[in-house]
Amino acid sequence: MKTQIQKAAMALAAVGAAMLPGMAFAAGADAPHLDGALLGGLWAAPFACMLLSIAIFPLVAPHFWHHHFGKVSAFWGLAFLVPFAAKFGASLAAYEVLHTLLLEYIPFIILLLALFTVAGGVRLTGSLVGTPAVNTMLLAIGTLLASWMGTTGAAMLLIRPLLRANAHRKYKVHSVVFFIFLVANIGGSLTPLGDPPLFLGFLKGVSFFWTTIHMFLPMLLVSVLLLAVFFALDTVLFGKEGRPAPPRQDTGEKLGLEGGVNLLLLGGVVGAVLMSGFWKPGVEFNVYHVPVELQNIARDVILLAIAGLSLKLTDPESRVKNDFSWFPIIEVAKLFAGIFISMIPAIAILKAGENGALRSVIQMVTHDGQPVDVMYFWLTGLLSSFLDNAPTYLVFFNTAGGDAMHLMHDMTNTLLAISAGAVFMGANTYIGNAPNFMVRSIAEEQGVKMPSFFGYMAWSFGILVPLFGLVTLAFFM
Repeated sequence: MKTQIQKAAMALAAVGAAMLPGMAFAAGADAPHLDGALLGGLWAAPFACMLLSIAIFPLVAPHFWHHHFGKVSAFWGLAFLVPFAAKFGASLAAYEVLHTLLLEYIPFIILLLALFTVAGGVRLTGSLVGTPAVNTMLLAIGTLLASWMGTTGAAMLLIRPLLRANAHRKYKVHSVVFFIFLVANIGGSLTPLGDPPLFLGFLKGVSFFWTTIHMFLPMLLVSVLLLAVFFALDTVLFGKEGRPAPPRQDTGEKLGLEGGVNLLLLGGVVGAVLMSGFWKPGVEFNVYHVPVELQNIARDVILLAIAGLSLKLTDPESRVKNDFSWFPIIEVAKLFAGIFISMIPAIAILKAGENGALRSVIQMVTHDGQPVDVMYFWLTGLLSSFLDNAPTYLVFFNTAGGDAMHLMHDMTNTLLAISAGAVFMGANTYIGNAPNFMVRSIAEEQGVKMPSFFGYMAWSFGILVPLFGLVTLAFFM
């Protein structure tokens, strides 16, 4: 598997090398442009079929899906790309694909790879027993960590200890579902480090601690209620199981951490992400009209180097004991490649605003020239549940005016609604936020039979939607 990682790194290095001849300080004025107003809703059909494949194939053809999900992902990406190139030309198709790959997908997957590799090198030694109190404590710790090391970092750090603590339990699906709710999503509400939409807001001029101050009460309300619901549910199920104790395992290990160097490397990941936000050298490399900024290339190179250091500095036996494998990141990489490509027309239509096929959606957030914060919250959230929440955040950020200073000071509640919708409702589906899928994949590797795509939505809509209704009443009415 290391060979696959090395090949991927070499491919990324080749992309970087290809950028060098095109050094420039601005994108070319003759860059192709996709006008979302020209696209009808039918162009989003491959994306919808991609989502349905993720939802249905694991249920009706699990063996086929396990071995061929990458081919299915590629098929739906091509189902959009081939007709698009035929209608709008190969030049625009190549530009859109390169734009998506270089500015969105590759940075996205490099960050996930770094966090997955580094967090997978940290092993909690000793034995935690999955009682309701211990499980709730792990969820609470993960929720607190997520805003400062990212939802992916916190999720990858703590999902394996949670699974090991509950390995002897009969009922454990609920623990993973609530882990996705809290650690992989809602916990990332307080800083731009927590979740990509907030980081984009930071890059657009929203101050670093604005989210800490304004998102604190909504995040606290939802987190406390979810932890209370989880503790009550886990207590009932624990009693129903007869309060089981794990088999005695005299390993001689004391409670502690192995691979502590990876905690320092996690700090390096956070530092690299912050660097790309603060350092603005003004240098770009043009790859077929796509401007790739120097600070982002530097960030991605640093992240790959950190992942390599983690592999070199962590005892391989420790990763084995940590049940570490590459399958979850490979699954996410293949599926999200198809999602990112097939999603291009849906995002373009949304960006077209009132000129696009989704004009009725955009018009719902304004009434008599005034923002409707309830609709900003729900529409940002519901679209973020199925589309990438980062560009969805930007669409509604720009719909609200796009001026960070004005939004922070004069339209505080509108910016809060957009931010909370994008972060909170990423928990609504497996694809709402990248760590959701990774957590599910790791849990299934450990023998936990996770709900299907729609089964998970039954959990999220049954538990989260009433809580989001409460958030609406408390903060946006």
